[in-house]
Amino acid sequence: MLALCFLFGGFLAAGVYIAATLGVLGVVTGFVFSDRPFYNFLGATAWTTSSNYVLIALPLFLLMGEFLLRSGVSTKLYRALNLWLNRLPGGLLHTNIVSCAAFSAMSGSSIATAATMGSVALPQFEDTAYDKKVVLGSLAAGGALGSLIPPSTLLIIYALLTNTSAGALYTAAILPALLVTVLCLLVILIHGLRHPLPRSEIRIPLKEKLKGTVGIIPTVLLICLVLGTIYGGLATPTEAAAFGVVGAVFFAAIEGKLTLRTINESVLAAARSTAMVGLILIGAFVLNFVLTTLRVPQSMAAFVVDLPLPGWSIMLVIVLVYIAMGTVMEGFSMIVTTIPVIFPIVIQLGYDPIWFGVMITLLVEIALITPPDGTVMYVLQGLRKSGPITDIFQGVLPFVGAYFAAIILLLIFPGMALVLL
Repeated sequence: MLALCFLFGGFLAAGVYIAATLGVLGVVTGFVFSDRPFYNFLGATAWTTSSNYVLIALPLFLLMGEFLLRSGVSTKLYRALNLWLNRLPGGLLHTNIVSCAAFSAMSGSSIATAATMGSVALPQFEDTAYDKKVVLGSLAAGGALGSLIPPSTLLIIYALLTNTSAGALYTAAILPALLVTVLCLLVILIHGLRHPLPRSEIRIPLKEKLKGTVGIIPTVLLICLVLGTIYGGLATPTEAAAFGVVGAVFFAAIEGKLTLRTINESVLAAARSTAMVGLILIGAFVLNFVLTTLRVPQSMAAFVVDLPLPGWSIMLVIVLVYIAMGTVMEGFSMIVTTIPVIFPIVIQLGYDPIWFGVMITLLVEIALITPPDGTVMYVLQGLRKSGPITDIFQGVLPFVGAYFAAIILLLIFPGMALVLL
């Protein structure tokens, strides 16, 4: 197993694509350590992975996010929320977090959330007194929420890898997602009280606020359409994803953005992302099949359980390992490469698989906003006209603290993720 880890690190350092790395590791490990004809089953393994019904939800949610990105719904959402939140200590920064959380409940992707809300929000802060580092940090923290807030695509991947219920994971993620959102808003509130901005003397009339709130209606309807059908037992996550695509196309048409160019760009972008994820999953399942055949996960689980240590200390080590990995690995890759080995250990320790899915997703969110490999931060940097990426690194640190606080609370009070089940 140690040799396998070194080989994996060598491939990553050499810049080999993660899908190829996983597949090659699986084949090499099988030939070196197994005398069974495992290669006869590789085709069936790849087919079973790519044809899983649960996986259909992934391209559908990605396609929904792409249509939302181009429909103009996000702009109306941001402006409507700002009418109600701009006079709080911290002003527009609160709008960043809340609008990202709301968009996450439609897109299910951190990258889509950061790219969409960043493109809408950043122009609002030009030539203002806001600290640009905190502005960027709040957008990065808000963008990362897309990995946890249902309909999270990462939770779908976790469900596929561990054979757990995607619907149960979505339910379990509700309170932790609200907790992280509130903690991020608390960070902004404290910053706003310590560094007050000049308060605008212009009060927006209630009538104008209510009129502007119409901009939230598409978001609310889409959230109800997707999550409402899941939680109401009316549809599976896959069926709800299909409803979401139809809803996103409908609102794009209403906004006059449903052109052939929009359709073409949305479908191509979703297809690229789906192909990337699909190849990584096939490579991960090939490696997982070989390791399971060699009984590596089972042996490691038995070894860890026999250690003279309490279960919570081993879980704490697992959390610290994921935090360390998040500084050098992309979150999705981190899940598909580690879950096949870590999951049996967690189950042997007696932890709930649904709770662990929420915990892992939170750790991935930290990876998305942790330098030097934080994907969300690079997305935001690409949206800026000028300035070093170190602005984002510094601005996101208080929000990383909020995510760490959520991790600690979830470790101490695991019932937060299970009480709604």
